[in-house]
Order: sequence, then structure tokens, then C-alpha cells
Amino acid sequence: MKTAIERTQKILHRLEDGILVGLLLLVIGMAVTQILLRNLFEGGIVWGDILVRILVLWIGLFGAMVASRKGNHICIDAVTRYLPKRVKGIINCVAALFTAVVCSVMVYYSLLFVWMEFEGGAIAFAQVPTWVCEAVIPFAFAVIALRYFVLMLISFTETVKTPS
Repeated sequence: MKTAIERTQKILHRLEDGILVGLLLLVIGMAVTQILLRNLFEGGIVWGDILVRILVLWIGLFGAMVASRKGNHICIDAVTRYLPKRVKGIINCVAALFTAVVCSVMVYYSLLFVWMEFEGGAIAFAQVPTWVCEAVIPFAFAVIALRYFVLMLISFTETVKTPS
């Protein structure tokens, strides 16, 4: 059972990495294309700059998802590194729970935001609706929240096993 879970996790991580690399290559390609078209042909793709801005949002959120795999988020550990292992585990557990709750709240409000954009019917670029471009926001925060709930459970079980 554990190996099947690990294989699935490995596949999902590779998929996530592949999407992140693909998005980055797309941003670079679009930016270079825009520069060449502007300098050589005094024109460009009308919606190219808007696409690059949207792709930067997607890269940021997929990057945050990748960083959340093992809790590699920005943290200040100046105090926790000197604490006993059990206390450190409790603090990590609380921090992971807090992060998961905040991300869950973000899921809710970003879903409302995307729904309002859907109802508004605005177009972002090239007949692509705005809500499609923003749909990554609740998705990414849901993945991050789920990962931090799991990290909280792992931290809790490790803390309980740690001798006093």
C-alpha cells in the first residue's frame, strides 16, 4: 500500500514540476517573441503582455505548491532550533495547522472571487475568460492547505512518539 502511495506521489510531483517548467518556458518564449516582434517588425502579439502577467501568477502559485510539499516555506527558526525536540514539534504542528487554516480561508474567498468573475463574463485575452486565468488561485491554495493538514498530522504523530 505504501509503495503505491509513494509512486502516486512521485508521479504527481513530476507532473507538478513539469507544469512549472512548462509555464516558465512559455513565459520566456512569449517574452522573447514579443521583444523580437517589436524590434524587428514594429508590432507584437496584442494580448502577449497580458498572457505573460497571467503566467507569472500561475508560476508563483505552482511554485508555492512545490514549496509546500515538505513544508519548505519561508519561516523564521531562530528560536525553534534551540528548543527541545518535543516543544519544537508542537510549534511545528501549530504552525502547520495555522497555515492550513489560512490557506483554507483563501480557498473559500478565492472561489467566491472566481465565481464573481465567471458571472461577470469578462474576457482576459484572445477570447479566454478571466475566470479561467484565475482558477489556479483556489486550486493552488487547496493543494497547499491539504499538504499542510498532512504535515500537521505528521508533525503531531512524530511529536507524540518523541520521548519527553
